[in-house]
Amino acid sequence: MASTVLDHLLTRSSAPIHELKEPAPSDSEITTILTAASRVPDHGKLAPWRFILYRGDARARVGEELLQLAEKREGPLPEGRRQQELTRFSRAPLVIGVISSPKEHPKIPEWEMFLSGGAAAMNLVHAANALGYATNWITNWYSDTPEGRALLGLAPAERVVGFVHIGTFDGTPLERPRPDVSALWSDYAGPWKG
Repeated sequence: MASTVLDHLLTRSSAPIHELKEPAPSDSEITTILTAASRVPDHGKLAPWRFILYRGDARARVGEELLQLAEKREGPLPEGRRQQELTRFSRAPLVIGVISSPKEHPKIPEWEMFLSGGAAAMNLVHAANALGYATNWITNWYSDTPEGRALLGLAPAERVVGFVHIGTFDGTPLERPRPDVSALWSDYAGPWKG
Protein backbone atom coordinates (compact mmCIF):
# COMPACT_ATOMS: atom_id res chain seq x y z
CA MET A 1 0.00 0.00 0.00
CA ALA A 2 2.83 2.45 0.77
CA SER A 3 3.99 2.36 -2.83
CA THR A 4 0.41 3.05 -3.98
CA VAL A 5 0.23 6.12 -1.73
CA LEU A 6 3.66 7.29 -2.86
CA ASP A 7 2.76 6.72 -6.51
CA HIS A 8 -0.32 8.90 -6.00
CA LEU A 9 1.67 11.66 -4.30
CA LEU A 10 4.29 11.65 -7.06
CA THR A 11 1.70 11.89 -9.83
CA ARG A 12 -1.09 13.95 -8.26
CA SER A 13 -2.48 16.72 -10.44
CA SER A 14 -5.54 18.94 -10.70
CA ALA A 15 -8.30 18.48 -13.25
CA PRO A 16 -9.78 21.45 -15.13
CA ILE A 17 -12.78 22.67 -13.13
CA HIS A 18 -15.05 23.02 -16.17
CA GLU A 19 -14.47 19.34 -17.00
CA LEU A 20 -15.57 18.03 -13.58
CA LYS A 21 -18.94 16.32 -14.06
CA GLU A 22 -21.47 14.21 -12.16
CA PRO A 23 -21.38 12.05 -10.26
CA ALA A 24 -20.05 13.84 -7.23
CA PRO A 25 -19.28 12.06 -3.98
CA SER A 26 -22.29 10.67 -2.10
CA ASP A 27 -23.05 11.80 1.45
CA SER A 28 -21.27 8.77 2.88
CA GLU A 29 -18.24 9.44 0.68
CA ILE A 30 -18.27 13.10 1.76
CA THR A 31 -18.22 11.93 5.38
CA THR A 32 -15.20 9.75 4.58
CA ILE A 33 -13.46 12.61 2.75
CA LEU A 34 -14.03 15.05 5.62
CA THR A 35 -12.96 12.48 8.21
CA ALA A 36 -9.67 12.08 6.34
CA ALA A 37 -9.39 15.86 5.97
CA SER A 38 -9.64 16.22 9.74
CA ARG A 39 -6.73 13.85 10.48
CA VAL A 40 -4.06 16.52 10.30
CA PRO A 41 -1.56 18.12 12.67
CA ASP A 42 -3.65 20.25 15.02
CA HIS A 43 -1.63 21.70 17.90
CA GLY A 44 -3.87 21.91 20.95
CA LYS A 45 -6.62 19.82 19.34
CA LEU A 46 -8.46 23.04 18.43
CA ALA A 47 -9.96 21.97 15.08
CA PRO A 48 -9.33 25.52 13.80
CA TRP A 49 -11.07 24.87 10.49
CA ARG A 50 -14.45 23.85 9.19
CA PHE A 51 -16.04 22.86 5.90
CA ILE A 52 -18.87 24.40 3.86
CA LEU A 53 -20.51 22.31 1.13
CA TYR A 54 -21.77 24.12 -1.95
CA ARG A 55 -23.95 21.76 -3.97
CA GLY A 56 -27.26 21.60 -5.77
CA ASP A 57 -29.10 24.88 -6.29
CA ALA A 58 -26.89 26.67 -3.75
CA ARG A 59 -24.11 26.75 -6.36
CA ALA A 60 -26.22 28.88 -8.74
CA ARG A 61 -27.40 31.17 -5.89
CA VAL A 62 -23.77 31.80 -4.92
CA GLY A 63 -22.99 32.69 -8.53
CA GLU A 64 -25.83 35.21 -8.65
CA GLU A 65 -24.61 36.84 -5.45
CA LEU A 66 -21.00 36.89 -6.67
CA LEU A 67 -22.12 38.58 -9.89
CA GLN A 68 -23.97 41.26 -7.89
CA LEU A 69 -20.91 41.81 -5.68
CA ALA A 70 -18.55 41.99 -8.65
CA GLU A 71 -20.76 44.58 -10.38
CA LYS A 72 -21.08 46.56 -7.15
CA ARG A 73 -17.28 46.69 -6.95
CA GLU A 74 -16.45 47.16 -10.64
CA GLY A 75 -19.57 48.44 -12.38
CA PRO A 76 -21.39 46.69 -15.24
CA LEU A 77 -19.46 43.70 -16.52
CA PRO A 78 -19.21 42.41 -20.10
CA GLU A 79 -21.23 39.28 -20.85
CA GLY A 80 -18.24 36.91 -20.72
CA ARG A 81 -17.27 38.11 -17.26
CA ARG A 82 -20.92 37.99 -16.09
CA GLN A 83 -21.07 34.31 -17.09
CA GLN A 84 -17.75 33.67 -15.35
CA GLU A 85 -19.08 35.05 -12.06
CA LEU A 86 -22.44 33.28 -12.42
CA THR A 87 -20.74 29.89 -12.84
CA ARG A 88 -17.92 30.20 -10.27
CA PHE A 89 -19.47 27.51 -8.05
CA SER A 90 -21.58 25.58 -10.56
CA ARG A 91 -18.91 24.28 -12.92
CA ALA A 92 -18.24 21.23 -10.71
CA PRO A 93 -21.02 19.22 -9.06
CA LEU A 94 -19.56 19.77 -5.57
CA VAL A 95 -17.43 22.48 -4.04
CA ILE A 96 -16.13 22.14 -0.49
CA GLY A 97 -14.92 25.30 1.18
CA VAL A 98 -12.11 24.73 3.64
CA ILE A 99 -12.41 27.55 6.14
CA SER A 100 -9.81 28.67 8.67
CA SER A 101 -11.75 29.25 11.87
CA PRO A 102 -9.12 30.31 14.41
CA LYS A 103 -9.64 29.78 18.12
CA GLU A 104 -8.33 32.00 20.90
CA HIS A 105 -5.27 30.40 22.50
CA PRO A 106 -2.47 31.93 24.58
CA LYS A 107 0.28 29.75 23.08
CA ILE A 108 -0.81 28.70 19.61
CA PRO A 109 -0.46 31.42 16.93
CA GLU A 110 -3.15 31.98 14.33
CA TRP A 111 -0.73 31.32 11.46
CA GLU A 112 -0.21 27.79 12.82
CA MET A 113 -3.97 27.24 12.83
CA PHE A 114 -4.15 28.45 9.22
CA LEU A 115 -1.44 25.95 8.24
CA SER A 116 -3.49 23.19 9.88
CA GLY A 117 -6.35 24.25 7.61
CA GLY A 118 -4.02 23.94 4.61
CA ALA A 119 -3.17 20.41 5.70
CA ALA A 120 -6.91 19.66 6.00
CA ALA A 121 -7.47 20.92 2.45
CA MET A 122 -4.65 18.77 1.08
CA ASN A 123 -5.96 15.68 2.91
CA LEU A 124 -9.40 16.45 1.50
CA VAL A 125 -7.97 16.49 -2.03
CA HIS A 126 -6.10 13.22 -1.48
CA ALA A 127 -9.16 11.51 0.03
CA ALA A 128 -11.41 12.56 -2.85
CA ASN A 129 -8.76 11.34 -5.32
CA ALA A 130 -8.48 8.03 -3.44
CA LEU A 131 -12.23 7.53 -3.94
CA GLY A 132 -11.81 8.06 -7.69
CA TYR A 133 -12.86 11.71 -7.95
CA ALA A 134 -10.89 14.52 -9.52
CA THR A 135 -10.29 17.84 -7.76
CA ASN A 136 -9.13 21.39 -8.22
CA TRP A 137 -8.26 23.66 -5.24
CA ILE A 138 -8.61 27.42 -5.80
CA THR A 139 -9.31 30.64 -3.89
CA ASN A 140 -10.10 33.63 -6.20
CA TRP A 141 -10.93 37.32 -5.68
CA TYR A 142 -13.97 36.79 -3.44
CA SER A 143 -11.79 35.03 -0.84
CA ASP A 144 -9.93 38.28 -0.15
CA THR A 145 -12.90 40.57 0.44
CA PRO A 146 -15.02 40.79 3.60
CA GLU A 147 -18.20 40.99 1.46
CA GLY A 148 -17.20 37.92 -0.55
CA ARG A 149 -16.40 35.89 2.52
CA ALA A 150 -19.68 36.90 4.17
CA LEU A 151 -21.84 35.91 1.20
CA LEU A 152 -20.02 32.56 1.08
CA GLY A 153 -21.00 31.86 4.70
CA LEU A 154 -17.84 32.85 6.61
CA ALA A 155 -17.84 34.68 9.92
CA PRO A 156 -15.80 37.93 10.09
CA ALA A 157 -12.76 36.31 11.77
CA GLU A 158 -12.68 33.37 9.34
CA ARG A 159 -10.59 33.12 6.18
CA VAL A 160 -10.70 30.92 3.09
CA VAL A 161 -8.06 28.21 2.91
CA GLY A 162 -9.47 27.09 -0.41
CA PHE A 163 -12.45 25.93 -2.40
CA VAL A 164 -12.00 22.35 -3.56
CA HIS A 165 -14.04 21.60 -6.68
CA ILE A 166 -14.84 17.89 -6.92
CA GLY A 167 -16.36 15.69 -9.60
CA THR A 168 -15.78 12.95 -12.12
CA PHE A 169 -13.16 13.60 -14.79
CA ASP A 170 -12.83 11.42 -17.90
CA GLY A 171 -9.84 13.16 -19.44
CA THR A 172 -6.13 13.04 -18.83
CA PRO A 173 -4.83 15.83 -16.62
CA LEU A 174 -2.20 17.96 -18.28
CA GLU A 175 1.18 17.71 -16.66
CA ARG A 176 2.69 21.07 -15.82
CA PRO A 177 6.31 21.90 -15.10
CA ARG A 178 7.26 21.00 -11.55
CA PRO A 179 10.03 22.58 -9.48
CA ASP A 180 13.56 21.20 -9.49
CA VAL A 181 13.58 19.73 -5.99
CA SER A 182 17.38 19.76 -5.82
CA ALA A 183 17.23 23.57 -5.91
CA LEU A 184 14.81 23.69 -2.97
CA TRP A 185 16.79 22.07 -0.18
CA SER A 186 20.13 22.46 1.52
CA ASP A 187 21.88 21.20 4.59
CA TYR A 188 21.90 23.53 7.57
CA ALA A 189 25.00 25.78 7.47
CA GLY A 190 24.42 27.99 10.51
CA PRO A 191 22.51 31.23 11.13
CA TRP A 192 21.47 33.41 8.21
CA LYS A 193 24.12 36.00 7.36
CA GLY A 194 22.33 37.84 4.57
